[in-house]
Amino acid sequence: MPLHENLPRPKSNAFTRLFAYYAPRVKGYLMRLGLEPAQAEEVSQEVMVAVWRKAASFDSRQASVATWIFRIARNRRIDAFRRDQRSALDAHDPAFQPEPEAAPDAATETAQREAQLRVAMAELPPEQRDLVRVAFYEDLSHSQVAERTGLPLGTVKSRLRLAFAKLRLRLEADDQDASETQ
Repeated sequence: MPLHENLPRPKSNAFTRLFAYYAPRVKGYLMRLGLEPAQAEEVSQEVMVAVWRKAASFDSRQASVATWIFRIARNRRIDAFRRDQRSALDAHDPAFQPEPEAAPDAATETAQREAQLRVAMAELPPEQRDLVRVAFYEDLSHSQVAERTGLPLGTVKSRLRLAFAKLRLRLEADDQDASETQ
């Protein structure tokens, strides 16, 4: 399809001359920037339509006509590249694959560990339990926890350290009990 078929009909032949001169040059420029010929032709048409529509905004004090047109072409090339990057997602990328189902014994082990953790959390004093929840379930730093709770940073750190020590001891004791019963 020729470059000019999809363009609106200009009221004068000035645009026709402008198009005839710049469209092939813009297409060549876009191909040198890495576009395939068909895509370069399509973007060239977009550029020339933009030139037609934005002709009133051209200021010869800021740039020459060629500079203005090639800047539009460069910007359209960047837009095309960004569009291509968004659509170039690989369906086979491991990040897009569902996690494999856990083996039944691993799932049972995980469920038991979670139950042990819930029991151990319930045994913590409320001020420690609340800080652990805020810090880990909401993924906040110690400073953010201190801001949210209004507690001094040192108090937050001390309570969290005590809570983790208690949780570790409780979970280790559960592990020891489990290994003794087997």
